[in-house]
Amino acid sequence: MIIHENRLIHEIEILQESFAKTTTKLIKDVKRQDKIMARSDKRQQQEYDELQRKFAEVEALQKEIEDTQKEVVFTMGAIGESRSKETGNHVKRVAEYSKIFALHYGLEEKEAEMLKQASPMHDIGKIAIPDAILNKPGRFNENERKIMDTHAQLGYDMLNVSDRPILKMAAIVAYEHHEKWNGTGYPNQRKGEEIHIYGRITALADVFDALGSSRIYKEAWSDERIFKIFKEERGEHFDPKLIDIFFDNLDEFLSVRDNLRDVTD
Repeated sequence: MIIHENRLIHEIEILQESFAKTTTKLIKDVKRQDKIMARSDKRQQQEYDELQRKFAEVEALQKEIEDTQKEVVFTMGAIGESRSKETGNHVKRVAEYSKIFALHYGLEEKEAEMLKQASPMHDIGKIAIPDAILNKPGRFNENERKIMDTHAQLGYDMLNVSDRPILKMAAIVAYEHHEKWNGTGYPNQRKGEEIHIYGRITALADVFDALGSSRIYKEAWSDERIFKIFKEERGEHFDPKLIDIFFDNLDEFLSVRDNLRDVTD
């Protein structure tokens, strides 16, 4: 009986020793695995951080490219206006008016902002019009008017070669901002909603600023005279909905005009 008990104790002691060796090995393996995982996590974190840094660089470069495009577009528009001796802040005011119209019409903020950036290019085709016609102080004769009217097609041809969204939009603006709601505009006599909303918006923004500004061939109109002609041209020259937006939000348009007045006004 004593021998049996001693043998049992011996077996238990062997089992205990084996268990201790096994658990010790497991502990070492787990610790080693922890170190491997820690190094892997650190490497993965470093790789992630590097990837984020590169993403940030790409985003910054993309923003720089977009800002440069916007600056180039605005500068080109300003050059076109300066050749025809338009008022200094004309393109800035048209840009702001266009965004106000776009937002109240229902365009999304991003699209409205892009239209603001594109609208200064509406008369870019004028850079190809001879100075003798462009800056003529009196009325055009029939041939001069035909030449002047080509600036819409010329502007479209200049801009439509690009695949950049802002220049595609500017091409539409240049092409259609002289079309009229009743179909009597140019270059294609489009009518109503056949005219792209970008063209309809820029048309009204441009005319509002042009009428209220002194030009080489005319004095600035009074607000009363402008408002009268807008009411008369609702559904004729201009989109009725845009005319309604203009009068419903008149304070916004007048505020832009006041803040961006030309020093010569």
